[in-house]
Amino acid sequence: MIQVYNTLTRQKEKFEPLEEGKVKMYVCGPTVYNYIHIGNARSTVAFDTVRRYLSYRGFDVHYVSNFTDVDDKIIKAANELGQTAPEVADRFIQAFYEDTEALDVQPADHAPRVMDNIPDIIAFVEALIEKGFAYEVNGDVYYRARKFEGYGKLSRVSLDELELGASNRTGEEAEKKEDPIDFALWKAAKEGEISWDSPWGKGRPGWHIECSVMATKYLGETIDIHAGGQDLTFPHHENEIAQTEAKTDVPFAKYWMHNGFVTMNDEKMSKSIGNVVLVKDLREQHDPKVLRFFMATAHYRRPINYSTAALEEARTNLNRIQTAYFNAAHRLGQGNVPHESAEETLADLKAFEEAFIKQMDDDFQAQNGITVIYDLVRYINRYVESESVTQEGLERSLSLLKDLMAVFGIDLTLDNDLLDEEIDALIQEREEARKEKNFARADEIRDQLREENILLEDTPQGIRWRRGSANE
Repeated sequence: MIQVYNTLTRQKEKFEPLEEGKVKMYVCGPTVYNYIHIGNARSTVAFDTVRRYLSYRGFDVHYVSNFTDVDDKIIKAANELGQTAPEVADRFIQAFYEDTEALDVQPADHAPRVMDNIPDIIAFVEALIEKGFAYEVNGDVYYRARKFEGYGKLSRVSLDELELGASNRTGEEAEKKEDPIDFALWKAAKEGEISWDSPWGKGRPGWHIECSVMATKYLGETIDIHAGGQDLTFPHHENEIAQTEAKTDVPFAKYWMHNGFVTMNDEKMSKSIGNVVLVKDLREQHDPKVLRFFMATAHYRRPINYSTAALEEARTNLNRIQTAYFNAAHRLGQGNVPHESAEETLADLKAFEEAFIKQMDDDFQAQNGITVIYDLVRYINRYVESESVTQEGLERSLSLLKDLMAVFGIDLTLDNDLLDEEIDALIQEREEARKEKNFARADEIRDQLREENILLEDTPQGIRWRRGSANE
């Protein structure tokens, strides 16, 4: 039984989707005015891992994640780069896909863009005006936050606190509002800005209305899971609830999930202190698979601290898992493995799988799930070195380790293409050179393979190789 921590209720709840066996999940995507940083990637990887686990448990997950491609930051970037807002958005959406593909993030079933949904946004705003939840002032449209009875129920902010903070603001927008806590649904166009025709004149959507429209358009009026970064709880998700439920008169999302922040060497990421690290830069310095492993194996609600030491630890742990997998595959590939029953081994492996499920069912406790896998790796290593291995035991060991690591977005079979004729020929040549006591040639071949990050190991079953680092 899966338990999910629901931000709305501040407690873990039994996960019961609206439709048996199916999950409708919406995750707030990036504002595409620059390359994504590790904090953006953390949210993307965390909920991709949740999605993968739900699929592993047999759910059919309909996953939607949007792009905010109309925003003040995009307009500013367009002016600085001498491009149009759509050109900037196109550029950084492509960059997003390059980064997330490298991190083995599964593409969303739908990845809607704001620019493609303007008519739907306008119709949504019109409906709110008709119901008395919104009003127009000189081309701007605002939402009457105080009119929505449940405003603040997600973030637990009080209207008095909001009013106190908002009442100190001055300027043209503050003067337009009926109430200081009201927020924009539609913004009148400013000179030189991208805009669309609307019943209120040329303008563009406010940020919060965009996700309300795209989530309900692609998933329906009530969805199972709405997720995003912890910083989106207020005002973004709070305002989404107010807008959507005012229009539909039904709950917007059954479960609200929020991931924790990323710190850099124990400091909060901030442009002002210059410690924001872009994923594209990290990919040039580190194996993207290690970055994925580092982020996916932390509990999604907890903050994670990025450091070189943390990544090195992740690399070591991942290498240990990969080595166990390749060692078992090598033993299986050597042949002469008995076909007799492996009942006891299968029972042991089943226990590991059940332990993994128990941990992950508890609000996706990834750090505990990966600990179970470390125990499984130790078991497989002992099994591979024993004399009582069977084909069935090795095959099940490999399939279980592969399936569990796939939950974290790690494909253990990606490097199988290295088992080609050229490498096999070099290994065979080295063996012949050693038999002939031509140790200089044998060492030369070993060094050549090391340059290709192919490490050789002598085992009782013969020479085996694995992908690693020449610095090991």
